[in-house]
Amino acid sequence: MTSKHKLGIWMDYSEAHLIADESQDSEAAFIYNTFKHENIEYAVIKGEELMCQKIQQHLAAYYKKISDVIAHYKEVILFGPTDAKTELLKILKVDFRFENIKIEVQTSDKMTEYQKQALVQTLFAMQ
Repeated sequence: MTSKHKLGIWMDYSEAHLIADESQDSEAAFIYNTFKHENIEYAVIKGEELMCQKIQQHLAAYYKKISDVIAHYKEVILFGPTDAKTELLKILKVDFRFENIKIEVQTSDKMTEYQKQALVQTLFAMQ
């Protein structure tokens, strides 16, 4: 497995914007949580416990997709407006695959794509 250097991830509970900082060449990708509003309506009909289980299953799958990408990097910054980033960090800390990856968390608001890329470049330049 080849390790890339630095990755910034702006995330909330519905999507993650991955911004790879490979020198001047910045590639971007998105990962989405597949839980939809229609799932909530169906789950409410079936019961609250089922609804909670479905939400947790989709969230776990969402975090797994993100962590599979993170495994290929040496340094990662998680940032965004919700607690999703800290929840993901807790998951990563107990997984031995991430023990040699430097992972930091930063709180930020909703941002434009340009602001996200600029913040990633600024944060990595400060290190």
